[in-house]
Amino acid sequence: MAGQGKLSARAAATAKPGRHGDGRGLWLVVSETGARKWVFRFTFAGRVTEMGLGNAAVSLAQARQKAADARKLVAAGRNPIEARREGEGIAAGKPTFGQCADALLAAKASEWRNEKHRQQWAMTLETYAAPLRSRPVDEIDTEAVLGVLQPLWQARPETASRLRGRIEAVLDAARAKGYIQRNEANPARWRGHLDKLLAKRQKLTRGHHAAMDYRGVAEFIGKLREREATAAMALEFLILTAARSGEVLGARWAEFDLEGKVWVIPAAHMKAGCEHRVPLSRRALAILETLAAARTGEFVFAGQKAGKPLSGMAMEMVLRRMKVESATVHGFRSAFRDWCGEATSFPREIAEAALAHTIGDKAEQAYRRGDALEKRRALMEAWAGFCEPKAGSNVISFTAPAFDRGFPQFERKEGVEN
Repeated sequence: MAGQGKLSARAAATAKPGRHGDGRGLWLVVSETGARKWVFRFTFAGRVTEMGLGNAAVSLAQARQKAADARKLVAAGRNPIEARREGEGIAAGKPTFGQCADALLAAKASEWRNEKHRQQWAMTLETYAAPLRSRPVDEIDTEAVLGVLQPLWQARPETASRLRGRIEAVLDAARAKGYIQRNEANPARWRGHLDKLLAKRQKLTRGHHAAMDYRGVAEFIGKLREREATAAMALEFLILTAARSGEVLGARWAEFDLEGKVWVIPAAHMKAGCEHRVPLSRRALAILETLAAARTGEFVFAGQKAGKPLSGMAMEMVLRRMKVESATVHGFRSAFRDWCGEATSFPREIAEAALAHTIGDKAEQAYRRGDALEKRRALMEAWAGFCEPKAGSNVISFTAPAFDRGFPQFERKEGVEN
């Protein structure tokens, strides 16, 4: 049977029509006309693929070397076919999509407000657009773009929409540099092109992040505390402070007044561009104290690389590992806001201030100079109490405090499921 032993040079030269195996994925294919070609058969990303290694002009020894090189690439997690395309593109002076994407990231770096935005761009163009990266940028066509968008289009529409826009930006930049002919339309454009090939969905417009029902947050935090990773503590801290992920991941020790129980987020790190003070609950302080004991640098939630915070995807990966598919990290802000409105009588403006939202018209904003820190302190302590995992079926309900007394009153309701 073919493939049971290695070929000899003579056997390869005199082989009859058919497929003749040399072992470890290398095959000699002889057609009925006598034409010979070498192929390497391999499995990558769960799919069996064949890669041509040359015709009769390639000797058995050369074919074995090419197959060995391809096996090394597969073992390293690279598709040898894409690696060869990339090499051919570089040799011909044509940059690949990946090279153009990296150049665009470097050029736009100064536009982003924080590191998270750069990481989001980089992640989508490196992970989701991976099949495009090794191809010469002028060979990216509609079929190639659809190949990376369609698997995401229904499952993760918001991610797919952003990916499409970023691919379009890379191809536009490549055209501006002369790598793509100016008379060729961008294959990633939406209007008049992909909108005719992909289903239009309301979810593709910018909307709300998927959020966990606030009634399930305490149970979730109970499971979250079973994980000792820094990312898990970062996620709980984000929930307790109702902060954005970029603010938490970029938090530095210098921003915290532990004695005053307040976190002062600099204006440069805030979406609205204004300094924001966050009152810290007892549980939030406990998390900080735990991290302070093992402090290694300026970042509160330090990453594996020295001097760097956790990656922008760290908390999302915690949700994925916990198999939480119906909620996002940002969605916990919505859970907090729903709890404020449905389960408490805290004033709307206090809840919105806790989220660092701007409310009222310009005249109202001009007269409201304070940030209601102490009133928000009562709110955040109540939220932390609600989020505390509880034994049994009782649940604690919080009502708004008489603010001159400083803390909310607690009313325990018996027999109500948590």
